[in-house]
Amino acid sequence: VQLQASGGGLVQPGGSTRLSCAASGNILSMSAMGWYRQGPGKQRELVARINTLNRTTYADSVKGRFTISRDNAKNTVYLQMNSLKFEDTAVYYCNAYRVGVNVRSDYWGQGTQVTVSS
Repeated sequence: VQLQASGGGLVQPGGSTRLSCAASGNILSMSAMGWYRQGPGKQRELVARINTLNRTTYADSVKGRFTISRDNAKNTVYLQMNSLKFEDTAVYYCNAYRVGVNVRSDYWGQGTQVTVSS
């Protein structure tokens, strides 16, 4: 599976943007898809995840502001980011993983920069 992330860019504080992650294969074959981010000098962290049952998980720092969704027909996952803060500045990575018997396979997109600045 190849993942192609797009969206992001420069956004003002309080603004919004949407990230897209298009998969080359059927995303229903994945256990879950999500977004991670890595800010300057920070470790990569989970931002949001959605599984095949549409159950979502969010980092506490983005709850109520970010929404992850999926379009199975388009094999695409989205991250709607609202009320952006300076601390949301990071490279955002799309992730998909598949859990098998005693193994988890992860797939990563190339990363897209989101910069929150006035």
